Amino acid sequence: MSGLEKAVVWLLAGGLTMGLMEGWSAVLHGRIWHGPLWRLHRSHHRPSDSAFELNDSLSVTHAPIAMALILFGCLGAPGLPREFAFGVGLGMTLFGLAYVIVHDGFIHGRLPCAWLGRFGVMRRIRNAHLIHHRQNGPPYGLFLGPMALRRRNDRRRRQ
Repeated sequence: MSGLEKAVVWLLAGGLTMGLMEGWSAVLHGRIWHGPLWRLHRSHHRPSDSAFELNDSLSVTHAPIAMALILFGCLGAPGLPREFAFGVGLGMTLFGLAYVIVHDGFIHGRLPCAWLGRFGVMRRIRNAHLIHHRQNGPPYGLFLGPMALRRRNDRRRRQ
């Protein structure tokens, strides 16, 4: 497999994975974190001056999977499965990084990311997430939260 072919596989697998991670995180957040794991997740919904929340332990659950996929992508037998695994691991990692920057940094002020507020899309994401915190309900996704709210509001108007 040529370098260009590998890069195409990485980009396609990584991009697809990043998109799917938003859906997966919304399902996980709504069904599991606000369900059986509420005992851990509720620390995120309560005011705190602490640098760390019990909820932070939930954030690292995907990191070992991403690391294993990247390692397989570096050390596995040459071929499409290795390159695909590398791309998926890379996509998971990039989604996680974007999530930490936007959610923990920008929205909750745990990192110096206030400058993201200059962008309208970031303000809409923050506003949708803050609605989630006020109502303890949808939207459970982060990046597509504004779109989920718009769909919900459109349905309500039609009723």
